[in-house]
Amino acid sequence: MGRIDFSLVSEAPLLTVPVPFKFGFGFDWQAFIPIAFMYIITSIETSGDLTATSMISGEPIKGPLYEKRIKGGVLGDGVNSAISGIFNSFPVTTFSQNNGVIQMTGIASRYVGFYVAGILFIMGLFPVLGAIFTQLPKPVVGGVTLLMFATVATAGIRILSTVNFTHRNVLIIATSLGLGLGVAFVPDVFAQMPQLFRNIFGSAVTMSGVIAIALDVILPKNYGVEYDTEEQHIEDGLKPLRKKAS
Repeated sequence: MGRIDFSLVSEAPLLTVPVPFKFGFGFDWQAFIPIAFMYIITSIETSGDLTATSMISGEPIKGPLYEKRIKGGVLGDGVNSAISGIFNSFPVTTFSQNNGVIQMTGIASRYVGFYVAGILFIMGLFPVLGAIFTQLPKPVVGGVTLLMFATVATAGIRILSTVNFTHRNVLIIATSLGLGLGVAFVPDVFAQMPQLFRNIFGSAVTMSGVIAIALDVILPKNYGVEYDTEEQHIEDGLKPLRKKAS
């Protein structure tokens, strides 16, 4: 159909070995601050991805084991990103698409992940293979990932279904989700803002994450408790302020 150009494949080298710090080593505060902030936000994203992975894999999403898994995942992100920087690559983080793969295949074994990581490591030594994959037409890639991204959204809905929807939680979710979707649908909304501001709030993930964290810190735990039932606050130990009619 004329959608594939193999000229780039013929130009790619067959084998290459990554050289640490090939482009030198430097430090820039203007680049460091937004990237450091992005690392914090991606840690939030990692926590959400690992929570979804635990849920669809039948693992607990509360308790010591869950917290240990979250800490290990965030630490793994940091170590992987440091190694990527040494070998001239971009930082890496967890991909929510993996949850879609688990739901589609029913396989959540970590040993499968080890084998896949080994395969990808070996393939990375052969740029010609990467050149072939980059020539895949966008409709083909879209067709492959359409169902997977839909299952990712489903996993997010399932996580929200476990939330105790108190008046306070609804306000936090609605505000962060609304602003995040606003940035996603109108990406030029911050076009006139400084670059640093756009680096931080120009992504739907960062916008939603920052707003959710800020509201969770600012709003008192008993905010809107008078509109809720006592059962909604059993875990918090709070009681509704609304008095029952005698």
